[in-house]
Amino acid sequence: MIDELYALAENACKSDKNIYGYGIWSHHVKPMVPLGQKLADEYGADREIVTIAILLHDLASIEDEKNQNEHHIIGSEMAVKLLENYGYPAEKTEKVRMCILNHRSSVNNNKNSVEEIVVADADAIIHLTEVSSLFYAAYKEMNMSIEKGQDWIKHKLEKDYIKLSERSREKYRNEFDTLIRLL
Repeated sequence: MIDELYALAENACKSDKNIYGYGIWSHHVKPMVPLGQKLADEYGADREIVTIAILLHDLASIEDEKNQNEHHIIGSEMAVKLLENYGYPAEKTEKVRMCILNHRSSVNNNKNSVEEIVVADADAIIHLTEVSSLFYAAYKEMNMSIEKGQDWIKHKLEKDYIKLSERSREKYRNEFDTLIRLL
C-alpha cells in the first residue's frame, strides 16, 4: 500500500493541476519521508503512520489550489477516505488523519501524539534542508522582488522554527541560525 501511496502522491505532483510544479515532490514531500522516518525512530513514533501522513499531508492543495488555506482539514478527510478504500485499520487511519490535520506551522494546533509532532517537525525542518524550494516559491512562483523574497523566506523559516518541538528546535538550531545569518 505504501508504494501505491508514493505513486499517488508523485503522480499528483506531476499533474498539470498542480500549481507548485514537480518540485513539491522532489524538494518537499519525497525528502520529507526519510527525514520523518529518521525522526520517528529517534522520537519513538510509528514509522508507518508518519510515512503515510507525510505522503498525503499536502495532497489536497496539490490536487486543487483552492484547498490551499484549508488543505490540512480537507487533506485529513481525503486521507480517511483513501485509507478506508485500502482497508487500513481505523485506529491507524485516525492517527494519520490527526497528523495531517495538525502538520501546519501556520496553524497552531495542539499535537497530541508523537506522530503528529514528527510530521509537523519534518514539514518545517524540510525547509531548512531544502531551502532552495523556498527561493523557487518566492522568486519563480510568487514573482517577488529580491527584498520581498528575502523577507518572505526569512519569515517562513522563523515561523517554522518557532513551531518546532523543543527537541527538534535544539537539534536544528545551527542550521536555522546559519540560514538566518545568510539572509
